[in-house]
Amino acid sequence: MMWVARRLLSSVAQRSQHAGQPGLFRRPRPGCLPELELRYLQCTCCWRSRVPVAGFETLNATLSSMTEPCEDDDRSLDACYTSEQRVAILQLLNTGTLSELACVKLLRGRKSLNLVEYRTKNGPFRTLESVVNVPLLKHKSAVTVFNSILNPVKKERKVRIQLAKFIRPEVDRTWLEEASNIVSLVCGTNKIAWAQVDRGMTVLDWQTQECPNFLNGTYMASAYLNDVSAAVALLPSADFYIIEKCAISVQNTALFPIMAHMRAVEAMLFALLEPRSSPAESNGPPRVLNMMRGSVGRHFGLMVGESRTSGAPTLRQLMTESVTQKIPRVNFPAALLLRHRNSFQMRSRRDGEELCDALLQAVAFYELLSESSS
Repeated sequence: MMWVARRLLSSVAQRSQHAGQPGLFRRPRPGCLPELELRYLQCTCCWRSRVPVAGFETLNATLSSMTEPCEDDDRSLDACYTSEQRVAILQLLNTGTLSELACVKLLRGRKSLNLVEYRTKNGPFRTLESVVNVPLLKHKSAVTVFNSILNPVKKERKVRIQLAKFIRPEVDRTWLEEASNIVSLVCGTNKIAWAQVDRGMTVLDWQTQECPNFLNGTYMASAYLNDVSAAVALLPSADFYIIEKCAISVQNTALFPIMAHMRAVEAMLFALLEPRSSPAESNGPPRVLNMMRGSVGRHFGLMVGESRTSGAPTLRQLMTESVTQKIPRVNFPAALLLRHRNSFQMRSRRDGEELCDALLQAVAFYELLSESSS
């Protein structure tokens, strides 16, 4: 069988010769097996060293013997940087806050949280090589992070927010970044829910107000105004009020009453919450903003096509993490956890849907703003 295999490979190699260039095998003498010619393959580790090969037995033996990586690949991450560079990198990784780490390339979002959690649990990083133990930070990503710390890229500050797709009207980014807290509002078919969240991602207030006149017969402006005014009177003071903007298809005529209802409540909230500014203050920021419902759904992975699914499972996970993790994504006071712990179960999910959406909108606002800043 070996002799047959060699004869077959010999004939294939001979036919593959082009313009007189020799293949893997030399042309055999009549009546003899082909002679093997020494050839070379490039090393796949460093692409510089050449591995001599002759026949398939030699090739297999050579590659199987290469159990150790190339000399260049054997260097640790610490050996790639000077002592001063290592000190600068470790200084930021061991002492940087979440906002400082988020300014480093590849350390936005979950990676910076994983890094802080790891150093809190295991102590400060003593070597650069130990950074690859952080989840989502492997060798290639760690090198990019280290180089970004040593050579930060200076970006020009943009006047207008990049994510105008989720915030309307467009406002100065500096106004949003200087806000200490926001109130997120969501209008339902018979209630208005809101969540007050500060920049440290702590929930300060979270409740709902029943509106008995909503969608009750005709759209009586005075009745709507009474319900909306009662809810506005309960709202806490905030730097910005973020009102959910629903995207309802105009092609579905059955949804016209819902669309009219949403637009009426939205207009009243804008009118009641936006302060009447004097001419001297006309250049100030708007106090009431719209946030697109679809952008919140995409941020949390709740979209199925153009439709948004319930965010109750996501919110239950956020509430669980606030108790089980040292650095949770959202901080819930114990009183609010106790009050709403059963509001988002499957049997009562519909009753707490507005509460759920109001909080998810606030979280998405801060996280999307942070991502667009980097």
